[in-house]
Amino acid sequence: MSAQILTTVPHLLTANTGPIDKIEQQILANQEKIEIWLREQFNETPAPFYGSVDLRNAGFKLSPVDTNLFPAGFNNLNPASKPLCIQAVQITLSRYCPDAKNLLIIPERHTRNLFYLESVATLIEYITLAGYHCYLGSLNPDLEEPNTIELPSGRSVTLSPIQRINNELQVEGVSPCAILLNNDLSGGRPAILEKLNQTVVPPMDLGWSNRYKSDHFHMYNDVAESFAKLIDIDPWLINPLFRNCGAIDFMKREGEDCLADNTEKLLTAIQKKYDEYGITDKPYIVMKADQGTYGMGVLIVNSAEEIRSLNRKQRTKMSSTKEGGDTSEVILQEGVPTLETVGDEKLTAEPVVYMIDHYVVGGFYRMHSQKSATGILNSPGMSFQPLAFADPCNSPNLDDDCHTAPNRFYAYGIIGRLALLAAAREIAESKK
Repeated sequence: MSAQILTTVPHLLTANTGPIDKIEQQILANQEKIEIWLREQFNETPAPFYGSVDLRNAGFKLSPVDTNLFPAGFNNLNPASKPLCIQAVQITLSRYCPDAKNLLIIPERHTRNLFYLESVATLIEYITLAGYHCYLGSLNPDLEEPNTIELPSGRSVTLSPIQRINNELQVEGVSPCAILLNNDLSGGRPAILEKLNQTVVPPMDLGWSNRYKSDHFHMYNDVAESFAKLIDIDPWLINPLFRNCGAIDFMKREGEDCLADNTEKLLTAIQKKYDEYGITDKPYIVMKADQGTYGMGVLIVNSAEEIRSLNRKQRTKMSSTKEGGDTSEVILQEGVPTLETVGDEKLTAEPVVYMIDHYVVGGFYRMHSQKSATGILNSPGMSFQPLAFADPCNSPNLDDDCHTAPNRFYAYGIIGRLALLAAAREIAESKK
């Protein structure tokens, strides 16, 4: 398999089979220019080890709505993506540790979540097949000996205790060259990981104990502006508008006026763009915890009045995040409806793009039978469908037949890489 494959986006089938809209047309028409520009950007600012980006395609607009730098869900990728993932891991790890033989993964603490552990098992498989010995180290201080957990797929993962000796971590007597975080640090920065001699990727500064979504989308705003100028489009077409306030206490109703005022201003700005493009949909806002993940601390807001009339259940929901944390700041983000549905049941769906380094390696649809086109799909009851390679490209190659039809997924991969570029700039900023 040639490394040339990884300079483009895999030809994956999407649920969107309607006419190619203007955004896709501009992206597909400028593919060579875009690839050159992206190479220059990632050469200047190296990408994180991996990432996943949630997208929403409204037809009139295609934009990221969330960027995860500690992605779970690798088990949702099409098995045909495995060759791309393996090669991307090889290329990426050789950059961090050219002589590496061993890698340590630090997973999330919630080891009862077998679905999450299936993702970890898939990630371990990629790394192992890439030629590295992979250990799984637990942050649980009570773990004194390796613990093997059997998974529904028939696979298993073994969690091992980790030990810090001076400024290095050891597992089973081995000091791995690099430590790969698959823990988003919502519960804080573990002292055992601070000031290590070993390379830690992604850096802990990008965990949710330090990172803010509003900072990411400020970075993404700059990326979108530059990219839009490159291919001559309105940056709004690939960029969700947003606003944020300072400290918020939902239970004490402190900061409520700021939220209501910013909600009104944001809805007015969205309506202005809708009017410009003749869009008749009603604007809405997604209010999210500015730190955190797993779809927690999220509400749909249609007016400033709704902010002032949040009931106790809604305020409690917005006050809670993963690892039992409290929401103290929120981001108000333009709601982007999805036009995509999957299957005979027409399940509401949104694409999720997966990347290792700056290489797009696959994706899947997150679906929900109980949610509308404006709903939050990352919620209980969601399901997943891997995106398949277009025939005859189920084993990715460079045959001409792979390119007989436009790659509808290419636009999704581009927006995913733009979000990853914004994350790369976050990393660079954190090192200053």
